Amino acid sequence: MNRPTHLEEQLKELGPTQPHNEDTPEVPRVSGPSRRITGPFQVLGAFFSFYALTFIPSSTASAISWVGTIQSWLLIACGLISGPLFDLGYFPTMVMAGSFFSVFGFMMLSIAHKYYAIFLSQGICMGLGFGLLYVPTVALISQRFSENRAVALGVATSGAPAGGIIYTVIFNQLISRVGFGWTVRIMGFVMLFLFIMAALLLSSEGGLKSRVVSDRPRVLFDTRALKDLPFWSFTVANFLIYLGYMTPYYMIPTYAQTVLHTSRSLASYILMASQAASIVGRVATTIFAHFYGSMISWVLCGMLSGMLCLCWISADDLPRFFVFVAFYGAISGALVPLPPSVFPHVCPDSHSLGTWLGMAQSISSFASLVGPPIAGALASINSGGSADLNFMGIQLFSGITMTLGACSLIGLWYLLYRLRDKKGFF
Repeated sequence: MNRPTHLEEQLKELGPTQPHNEDTPEVPRVSGPSRRITGPFQVLGAFFSFYALTFIPSSTASAISWVGTIQSWLLIACGLISGPLFDLGYFPTMVMAGSFFSVFGFMMLSIAHKYYAIFLSQGICMGLGFGLLYVPTVALISQRFSENRAVALGVATSGAPAGGIIYTVIFNQLISRVGFGWTVRIMGFVMLFLFIMAALLLSSEGGLKSRVVSDRPRVLFDTRALKDLPFWSFTVANFLIYLGYMTPYYMIPTYAQTVLHTSRSLASYILMASQAASIVGRVATTIFAHFYGSMISWVLCGMLSGMLCLCWISADDLPRFFVFVAFYGAISGALVPLPPSVFPHVCPDSHSLGTWLGMAQSISSFASLVGPPIAGALASINSGGSADLNFMGIQLFSGITMTLGACSLIGLWYLLYRLRDKKGFF
């Protein structure tokens, strides 16, 4: 059932309607459903609510969802190229290219007036930039740390939710004051500053120097991985977990606004609470993994995350929903640093770590490509539009797929024990 009165209140909260200019394009209203679209990747939920309710309401739910979906897919899929290039010693080049495309995408988004421009700048350009940075950075940390690998990855990847909080605050505070264009430009300048600081830190430590550890010829695609059972077990389990992992983050603000009738700002603060919990969870869980093993930590986090998505069904008031958001952010956040900390046990050749990791992550990335649209299609069943979505389909989809992925990890555990002679919890 549609709630036009509530939506009007949400739109008023964004500020008065402004005349057409370069920062606030005039978008025709047409009938029909219109809905959805990390640091910057983690703020997709805030962008989604703004796009669906204000900026491009004429675009369909499915169309908006593809912006974030393509970005998240490219974030991981680019590892098929960036992983082998890391092994070949091109890490400095990828840092510069990835930083350029990421900032350039933000600047192009700031002048976007139409859906296609948003898709090209935020979906394609930023996705390529993030993809050139993600897998090589994870591979670098995995290569440099042996004893404290899980903790190092947990601390490093906690920057994503921390950035999500920063960018969400910037977006919420500036969007009604300076308009969409300048809000996005300021976010781009913040990103540029952070990239410069990161490059300086890497240069001082020597991380930007090419580090070829062997004179052996390198390959962009290693066919040995396709014949390796632990590789496929890792990939399938990761695929199932990724299939449901990001969807709750996309839908947290929308659920808060349309089901619990919160304001837009409160919905964004709830999203930030999940991101803050994710920072704590990533570090705490990886410390647990350091003492008790990354494998057991990955299994437990995957299982608990799936169960929390099923518990989301009963979160029909604000206190319960806030508890769900906090626990899901804390526990599911560890699903990012834990797989790369386990993967060195999967790859039998440390010289091909980047190539194998890039291949595994690229295959798993298709879950990010199809997961949100599938969840969006399930949410549209028997719904009356943006204000009356069927969240039961999303909750069941995310919960079941993540639980199946966690169960698949037990098979990976057994294969590593039998074929790699790995003992204990790694």
